[in-house]
Amino acid sequence: MRRPLFVFVIAVLLMLSARMAGAVPQTASDIRKLTERVAEWQIKNFTYQKEGNLHDYGIDAWTNAVLYVGMLKWTQSLETPSVYLDWLMKIGEENRWKIPANFANYPKYQYYHADELCVGQFYLGMYDRYGKDIMLHAVQERLDWIMTHPADTAMRYFNKQCWSWCDALFMAPPVYAHLAKITSEPRYLEFMHEHFLRTYHHLYDQTNHLFFRDDSYFAKKEINGAPVFWGRGNGWVLAGIANILELLPEDSKFRSFYVQLFTELASRLRQLQDKEGFWHASLLDPASYPSPETSSTALITYGLAYGLNHHLLDESYLPVVRKGWKALVSTVDKNGKVGWIQPIGADPKKVTREMTAVYGVGAFLMAATEIMELIE
Repeated sequence: MRRPLFVFVIAVLLMLSARMAGAVPQTASDIRKLTERVAEWQIKNFTYQKEGNLHDYGIDAWTNAVLYVGMLKWTQSLETPSVYLDWLMKIGEENRWKIPANFANYPKYQYYHADELCVGQFYLGMYDRYGKDIMLHAVQERLDWIMTHPADTAMRYFNKQCWSWCDALFMAPPVYAHLAKITSEPRYLEFMHEHFLRTYHHLYDQTNHLFFRDDSYFAKKEINGAPVFWGRGNGWVLAGIANILELLPEDSKFRSFYVQLFTELASRLRQLQDKEGFWHASLLDPASYPSPETSSTALITYGLAYGLNHHLLDESYLPVVRKGWKALVSTVDKNGKVGWIQPIGADPKKVTREMTAVYGVGAFLMAATEIMELIE
């Protein structure tokens, strides 16, 4: 479809959806106001630990890293992003732009752990904007160390030296792709693709076209007898591929694989959206987990909206994205707190409106950024 007609279709569908949706923000101005309220609430309520479980709650933990990535993406939609950029700069400087490596009795495998690399997405994004070497140094040093110290690559779920769980495909691969873009060194992409393929061949179910969280779920079943496919886990993968595609050169020999996987996973996920626009904690047994789940919905909506904006998906996905955005808006309370976010875990769990988490907010900001681009 030619670009002008594509834009016209988007505009018409969004105007119609605005009439049907009532108070759901659909104009750029309304979306900006809502999302700023979300971002400001999270900044005001942001905390992190300096001791204890730093892997999940430290300043550079994967949980917080997803928030930083979402916040940085959101600044792209703002004419005056200084408030958010100042906050992000403060975070980076406070952590001295370091990759996690300061845990008590830090085990060697943590140096390979994909989660610990997630904050590198934030650092490299800030490097793109400010060009300060300190924002680049620790990321490149860690990736070079990993690549020159062969890891245990046995794809067992408890082995964190390799990408043995599907969440890892969001956390680490975009860091390698981004560093390859910055340095023009193809070895980072070669390494990324090799290890992505290992995870893909191990965890991707060719029958259901979904990713198992890890190999401990191969034989597990939901109450209805379906295999266990975690909503957020598959959201991590779709969003991770979008972030890889954003960084891959158009002529990359790897690009066709990621485009094919992205469209295949997107096609399957669109079938699993509920009538309200949500994806649930369990993708194939939503009846056992009927509550909304924001983190999976935000990650999937982000991925699908990215696909529309970059012409990887056709306009038939517009109603899916529209419903996903409407669902996300419903999770925000009057103060800007995003609820219905499943806590840290590895499988479907019960969720309530009061539950929030920084990674869910980061995913919300990522989705809002793509929605803004879609309608502008």
